Amino acid sequence: MCNLYRMTKGADEVARLFSAAVGQIGNAGGEVYPGYPGLVVAGGELRSMTWGFPLVMKGKSGQPLKPRPVNNARADKLDSFMWRYSFQERRCLIPVTAFAEAEGQKGRMTRTWFSLPDEEVFAAAGIWKDSPEWGPVYSMVMTEACIHVADVHDRMPVIVRRDDWQDWLDGPPDNAELLCRPYPDLVVVERTSELWAKRT
Repeated sequence: MCNLYRMTKGADEVARLFSAAVGQIGNAGGEVYPGYPGLVVAGGELRSMTWGFPLVMKGKSGQPLKPRPVNNARADKLDSFMWRYSFQERRCLIPVTAFAEAEGQKGRMTRTWFSLPDEEVFAAAGIWKDSPEWGPVYSMVMTEACIHVADVHDRMPVIVRRDDWQDWLDGPPDNAELLCRPYPDLVVVERTSELWAKRT
């Protein structure tokens, strides 16, 4: 599952690429982690939301704990209660420069990055909602890995081709569901020596 991605372009440039107005933009970083803000295209606007639907947690004695961000929604689970209404009514596009997966031995895992050739920014499929805990939040839709990703992980983000952006955003759910498939074209793989969990 994707727990890290890059978005290194400025908001104005991304908004032009997606033919979107610039909405409320917060402090989204160049590397986006679960529970932190990222940019999404929804309702004709590029805006900031928190990456991950809040999952309310409780301690052993029933006391409320800090919510956990659920940042990935499996395509084969989109009809579940947690995702159903967002998938049917509130789909979004997530601008991405590259996404990462951890590779290697536990405790020494490194970052392997995936991007598209000749596309500095591409769109991952997302769903969103307003939450009482964190305000607007989004989750990235995941599907089976394509051949370029499968050596590292068995799942990958749903990459939405430009010709399909409107179908994902505004089409009926049945049509959007058909877009939840492994990416059929070339994905560039960049293996690095950078540790997955950076030491401070």
